Amino acid sequence: MSAIKPLVTVVRAGRLSYTAGLRLQEQLSKQKVSDFVEFRNFLLLLEHDPVYTIGIRTKGYTAADERRLRQLGAEFHRTDRGGLITFHGPGQLVAYPILNLRQFQPSIRWYVGTLEQMVIETCRRMGIPNASTTKDTGIWVGDQKICAIGVHGSRYVTTHGIGLNCSTDLQWFDHIVPCGIEGKGVTSLTQQLGRHISLSEATANLLKSFAQIFDCRLQEEQKERVTN
Repeated sequence: MSAIKPLVTVVRAGRLSYTAGLRLQEQLSKQKVSDFVEFRNFLLLLEHDPVYTIGIRTKGYTAADERRLRQLGAEFHRTDRGGLITFHGPGQLVAYPILNLRQFQPSIRWYVGTLEQMVIETCRRMGIPNASTTKDTGIWVGDQKICAIGVHGSRYVTTHGIGLNCSTDLQWFDHIVPCGIEGKGVTSLTQQLGRHISLSEATANLLKSFAQIFDCRLQEEQKERVTN
């Protein structure tokens, strides 16, 4: 008899500020577990208000840069995820898997690689067969990044995740060097496919890809999460 696949609960949180998104991640990841209560895995899906975020490698960004970016009408946050600066905003599908890797593979390296393959499979399902990884972080179509990846793990519990550009206004990226990578650009599903790609269309394909690549079962959250 085959082992039961891990169960992941999908939470569709809608559009949230970055602060509210962090609070919800903390709520979901800081669970009380015991010999009788197993960690509950979540896949948090949302869209952020405009925000620039910096990971644990903050090279090149000063207080003056922070003020400059805030003046554009975006928030600015320093975080504990991996990677350098990126942008999140309307038209971008943000996915934060809150997983206990002991129920999957107890390896952050495995997790990052699996997350990358999940995004590549999502792009393939959408009609972009050449999305791939490179020596630089994220998922790329040629020299243009279509999805940023930055994760954090603590005692094999994951937070943060991915930002997949669906119909994102790419001009927001003109004010930074995305993820600290010089000489390369950004793209979106809409730009690559030549038609408007909604978050709902991208979400449907991402969920199918997540269940396949992470070899897990998905269920929808039934109650509304409080983030205020």
